[in-house]
Amino acid sequence: MRFNKRFIYQHVGTFKGVLFLAAIIVIISVLGYTQYLVGELRESTRSSLTQKIKTYSVLISSDNPDLIGVALDQIQAVEFPIIVTDAEGRPKLWKNIGFAPDDTSEAALQAIRELVEVMDEEGNPPLPIHVGAQVDSFHYSDSIVIQQLRWLPWIEIVVAALFIIIGYSGFQTIRRSEESMVWAGLAKETAHQLGTPITSLMGWLEFLRSEGIESRALTEMERDFDRLERVSARFSQIGSESKLAPHRIRPLVMDTVDYFQRRLPSKGTPIEIRTEFPCDPFVNINPQLFGWVLENLVKNSIDAMFSSGGRIIIRCSESSDWIHIDVIDNGPGISKRNRRNVFRPGFTTRTRGWGLGLSLSRRIVEEYHGGRLFVKETAVGVGTVMRVSLRNKQVA
Repeated sequence: MRFNKRFIYQHVGTFKGVLFLAAIIVIISVLGYTQYLVGELRESTRSSLTQKIKTYSVLISSDNPDLIGVALDQIQAVEFPIIVTDAEGRPKLWKNIGFAPDDTSEAALQAIRELVEVMDEEGNPPLPIHVGAQVDSFHYSDSIVIQQLRWLPWIEIVVAALFIIIGYSGFQTIRRSEESMVWAGLAKETAHQLGTPITSLMGWLEFLRSEGIESRALTEMERDFDRLERVSARFSQIGSESKLAPHRIRPLVMDTVDYFQRRLPSKGTPIEIRTEFPCDPFVNINPQLFGWVLENLVKNSIDAMFSSGGRIIIRCSESSDWIHIDVIDNGPGISKRNRRNVFRPGFTTRTRGWGLGLSLSRRIVEEYHGGRLFVKETAVGVGTVMRVSLRNKQVA
């Protein structure tokens, strides 16, 4: 049976939820079974004690010193904490509670009375001891085995959780490192592969100019050639240390808008691109890489509205700490399920999409510029607001 890898990748959140639910069920089962065992052991202990107390009651009432000694030996044979009190609640006999059997000081007796209350609150009701007309009470606590068994599943869960957290953290670190290496290697190889045809195109453009050919088509070819050079330069910078310098945002946005305006469909459903710049601050960026981010965001909005048309607004705003660039469209929006996955590499809702644009854009914004890229707002049938936030360095 072959699984659809894209289906699995797109529903990875569901699979994680199922695994988490399974882990919860396992934990509850372990705790429940442990509590069941504790209850069985408690009941077995209580039955054994009840039988011993009946024997003790008979023997202690005897006038035979030997039988009384046997009765006391039965009590001494108990290996878990016990306290015997009279009808008034005064301790008469105790064992395995940290006080010597002959310690009858007031401080010891007061502490033993408090232990009696603790024992009774543990869920072990006192057992009556009938010695003639007198009725004493036999208080007891759980044995060491029961106490350890009660804590055992929690210890196992904590240890397992620590191993899982450490293992998951290590796996995530290795995975991110491998992803970075793959991104860098893929980008540099792409730049290398683009180098040869770009050089060839440059030669052909120079040849056409030398022939005295001047046309609008040649001008557009030169612009596209410049763009190819920029694309190659962008790929070559992935994986390298990015050099940031103060630049204004508006020229970069206008350059992106101008590029897409010339390539929007002139017939059919129109797509309008507008800009709103109540401010135009300086910000530390790499213009080539950041321009790539803007192009990816605008291109995604155009693709989403290609068949229906619509409006794209690129808006800049600033606060004391952040500079925000919003790319707003009134396209189909993003569903709640897909919203969590849009930045994951390989995720796409288009049949021919690679699903790398937003993932690469977030990597550029967060790792190279120390900013944030996220879905600020979205609603199905209403549109989407993608926000890029960069630190406001107050560059003069």
